[in-house]
Amino acid sequence: MEIGIDSFAAVDINKGTPSSIERVNAISELIDRIIYADQVGIDFFGIGEHHREEFLDSAPHMILAAAAAKTERIRLGSAVAVLSAADPVRIFQNYATLDLISSGRAEMVVGRGSFSESFPLFGFQFEDYDALFKEKLELLLKIRSTEVVTWSGKYRAPLNEQRITPRPLQEKIPVWLGVGGTPASFERAGSMGLPLMVAIIGGETHRFRPLIDLYRKAGAVAGYAPEDLKVGIHSLGYVAATKDQAVEEYFPGYAQNFTRIGKERGWPPVTMERFAAQNGRTGALLVGDPEEVAEKILGHSAALGGISRLTFQLDNANLTHDQLKNTMRLIAEKVMPIINGG
Repeated sequence: MEIGIDSFAAVDINKGTPSSIERVNAISELIDRIIYADQVGIDFFGIGEHHREEFLDSAPHMILAAAAAKTERIRLGSAVAVLSAADPVRIFQNYATLDLISSGRAEMVVGRGSFSESFPLFGFQFEDYDALFKEKLELLLKIRSTEVVTWSGKYRAPLNEQRITPRPLQEKIPVWLGVGGTPASFERAGSMGLPLMVAIIGGETHRFRPLIDLYRKAGAVAGYAPEDLKVGIHSLGYVAATKDQAVEEYFPGYAQNFTRIGKERGWPPVTMERFAAQNGRTGALLVGDPEEVAEKILGHSAALGGISRLTFQLDNANLTHDQLKNTMRLIAEKVMPIINGG
């Protein structure tokens, strides 16, 4: 199983808008963490895409490119690129260029996004949410497989024998489909033979098994081999020397940020009781000591019929740069060997 880290380039806005220097420092430290993840042996590092003041990841390929020039082996990609509100030509060009900078280490996880602010920002209607994504995904995959493209659709100007450059070093940049909990999204990924990245940020992980079974069934019906139908999960987590330390360091920032976001979405305030339930044996949160977290990941994999990749979303609890580096070290040195039998 590959183990990765996802970041949204978060900054703390609970005390007001961060200064320019604070934003510079946040990006500098994030790039340093990607370099560190490469050095300690993490398999993948992903940068999300948001258009909100608490995140600095509105142009994730830029952050990834800066890191690509200073890393050697770690794979780099989006987590996720909001394809519904983007131009597939530009998305492909951005990540093909990243692939060249990184000597063939670029990936894309594309999705519709968990926030809606990108739609009015780029002139799209939110009610076209699914149709936009479907059309743009088909175009992106056509560009990936064909250098000279003829295409027409509803939401973008047509292409008539247009050459799309640059081409990446890899024959095909991996494109994962990032999904939440919509059955149609799982079925779509399977029918297209795309690897699946499931965002599981709450509830009990095993409850996603029927949706993953739907994905695998759709893939089999479409003629794809089981080994082509990779499943990854993206989960919130934090690893420290002991579980008590992990909870003590992680919970305050997590509660503060998710209570704030919850006000937008109608969620109740985060309490320790609710957190503990989410962080139990079958819950989605991966907050604890290395052995417990590793065993929990193995349990999730078994419950879901096997997973190929798990990515930790770490920077959602106002943790310090040093705390984030330390948890990545523990993941690489302690968690990954247990998971992979090393």
